[in-house]
Amino acid sequence: MRLFLCEKPSQAKDIAKVLGANRKADGCWQGTDVCVTWCIGHLLETAPPDSYDDRYKRWNLADLPIIPEKWKMLVKPKTASQFKAVKRLLGEARELVIATDADREGEMIARELVEHCRYRGPIQRLWLSALDDASIRKALARLLPGQETFNLYHSALGRSRADWLIGMNMSRLFTLLGRQSGYQGVLPVGRVQTPTLRLVVDRDRSIADFVPVPFWAIDVQLESAGQVFNAQWRAPEDTCDDQGRCLNQALAQQAAADMSNAGTARVLKVATERVREAAPLPFDLGTLQELCSKKFGLGAQETLDIAQALYETHKLITYPRSDCGYLPVSQHGEAPAILAALQRADASLAPLQAHLEPQRRSRAWNDAKVSAHHGIIPTAAASDPARLPAKHKAVYTLIRARYLAQFLPNHEYDRTQAEFDCAGHALRAVGKQIVEPGWRRALPEALTPAKGREAQPAQVLPTLCEGQDCNVQALQLKDLWTQPPKPFTEGDLIKAMKNVAKLVDDPRLKQKLKETTGIGTEATRASIIQGLLDRGYLVKNGKALSATPAAFSLIDAVPRAIADPGTTAIWEQALDMVQSGEMSLEEFVARQSAWMGKLVERCRGMRMTITGPAVGKAAPWKKKRRSTSKGKAANGKPAASKPRQPRRKASS
Repeated sequence: MRLFLCEKPSQAKDIAKVLGANRKADGCWQGTDVCVTWCIGHLLETAPPDSYDDRYKRWNLADLPIIPEKWKMLVKPKTASQFKAVKRLLGEARELVIATDADREGEMIARELVEHCRYRGPIQRLWLSALDDASIRKALARLLPGQETFNLYHSALGRSRADWLIGMNMSRLFTLLGRQSGYQGVLPVGRVQTPTLRLVVDRDRSIADFVPVPFWAIDVQLESAGQVFNAQWRAPEDTCDDQGRCLNQALAQQAAADMSNAGTARVLKVATERVREAAPLPFDLGTLQELCSKKFGLGAQETLDIAQALYETHKLITYPRSDCGYLPVSQHGEAPAILAALQRADASLAPLQAHLEPQRRSRAWNDAKVSAHHGIIPTAAASDPARLPAKHKAVYTLIRARYLAQFLPNHEYDRTQAEFDCAGHALRAVGKQIVEPGWRRALPEALTPAKGREAQPAQVLPTLCEGQDCNVQALQLKDLWTQPPKPFTEGDLIKAMKNVAKLVDDPRLKQKLKETTGIGTEATRASIIQGLLDRGYLVKNGKALSATPAAFSLIDAVPRAIADPGTTAIWEQALDMVQSGEMSLEEFVARQSAWMGKLVERCRGMRMTITGPAVGKAAPWKKKRRSTSKGKAANGKPAASKPRQPRRKASS
């Protein structure tokens, strides 16, 4: 029997349909000499500390660090029945095809079962980017040798064990140190969640410490040949801050009076340039989450859940947990069929038909920049978006629009900049005249916000020539104040996690963070943020995120290396070596264990003060007392509980 091992039941059903395995059995789909079974995310989990020694049931500083000599995996109780089915099928299989998600975590989900169940037969790898029939058939025709992706497993396993070492040891250490100061909550610490928390803490501090500074601006309405347009005063550089804002009130008031009395402004220079904008790339998950947060107010996890449903349930898009917006050149051949399917499914796309060029190859098609997954695009299994729930429709429409944009011309406009002299003061007017709408035909203006110097509403300037005088119609002196940084939204925080390289000084680590797209992964960032909310480190006020007092105290107390995104870069460099075979899994874990031991010794005797109410559950520093009511100990305090293990990949 040839066994296909999938990551989720829905994925197994789709693959089984293509393979003709239509007979439902215990935990699998069966066909002629073929069987398709599934996991439900991870069916195994790393054993907690008390599985190695009963004394770890109580939290004690003297027991730290906890470093397993031989790592144990346990069957998850909630999915034990499916584990039994998979174990039985692995015992019967003569050949295995791993068909879990095509990434590091997907490899681990399958390989940890292969190892735990001691399967020793041949292995092949199905590498899927979409779950429509055509994509599955294409991938089935190009199965990879199992050995080709094996090191992905060791890389994921190394990351998992290192996360366990930090989560279990640092969470216990700082919770116990907090207890010494009278704090009764749990203080979870994690490799990704703690640097992420630091981003919000640092932003909140910069907002709290911000001192507003007054500045002045002057808007002038000019007229030429009956057309009124706007110009802005350009103050002398020595009176401005680094962003060109005038800090001299007397100078601004004098300039306003002079220009108001002058009545005219003379054109000194006019320059027009043709600007050609290429279409934005198809979405990666982080960019999709960022835009959905900004435009629709969707949370990061909510956007991921919707995208996952569009992929798994509706089959309308490709794999959504992608960190890459580029597309493989080989995929370009499928474009005509996808475009035709999209237009058949939705009559509202008819106005685009005359402008779409199926043979056009935008910058998105670039094999050199495609990672394990390509950009999120629609599949040929298109249907009318009107049939989708409102939020699903909004997200799908965004993804579809970005894909359609790849087959439309560049967006072109003439940008005109005119310089004026008005009573000895400099003015500047900027105009924009669209020449070719191009790809913006596919993207509603509301979804493509202007950036930088084009952020103001566009105006069309009249025909101007040097030496010409324009009438001053009106003038407004603006008394303004500098604004503090804005609080993070979930979308902003996702972006900051991706671009965290900006905060690292070491050029090698900065480059590594750029290559690995920051801290966390596309698949885990949403759950990291949600975990910080659930644990009481972050709170939401509308869209805005802010840190709680416990978060500030923790960030001040933990070793800098734990909250430093550069640590993730160092880890990723080592995990790359594991993936390439340059470093063994055992050596990587040994290095992490030694490092963890040093951190524990350095922090063991420190004193910390935690302000604010307790977050999380009470820590188990004492034996459980006789229960008097559900969830309560005899003293009325919350019953003891274990710390959360590092969050693993979500399953559906």
